[in-house]
Amino acid sequence: MKKRVAIFISGGGSNMVRLVEDMADPNHAAEPVLVLANSAEASGLAKAKSMGVPVVSVDHRPFKGDRRAFEAALQAELDKVSPDILCLAGFMRVLTEGFVAPWEGKMLNIHPSLLPKYKGLHTHARALEAGDADHGCTVHMVTPLLDDGPILGQARIPVQQGDTPDTLAARVLTQEHRLYPACLRRFAAGDTTRVDL
Repeated sequence: MKKRVAIFISGGGSNMVRLVEDMADPNHAAEPVLVLANSAEASGLAKAKSMGVPVVSVDHRPFKGDRRAFEAALQAELDKVSPDILCLAGFMRVLTEGFVAPWEGKMLNIHPSLLPKYKGLHTHARALEAGDADHGCTVHMVTPLLDDGPILGQARIPVQQGDTPDTLAARVLTQEHRLYPACLRRFAAGDTTRVDL
């Protein structure tokens, strides 16, 4: 039996696309059963639909900051498809402990820095400000603490002379598209050995 994967997005969903493409391999231990966005305008929804994956949006705005009610609505959608694994792929909402705790050990996230460095936002600018020689991305298991949890893999790139946050972001994204599928493939097969690219 393949593991059932739900993917959360907020925008274009480029990492989601790569995960879905990789799961199209008949030898993959997982299959995508849902792509969920926190806005109906998220362009990744159309991409997922065109790839044959069921989609749904749960707009966070009507909940007016009531995170519990928003997360209950998210969980209600997940209950319909009974996923085994939840992948956050550019989902720009912080999830509370109440949502995360039941999913602990089954929820993955990709973060654009070499964790534990630069948790939170503006990671590329922060790496440049710090004068780092290298930068990259991390796939980790999600815990109630922001951008924390066991690391499943990292991909590194050298910081180049003249890099801007935008040029760095573009090069890191290329690595994200390699790292996340590699980590999910391993994780779905029950292997948490670290992936380093």
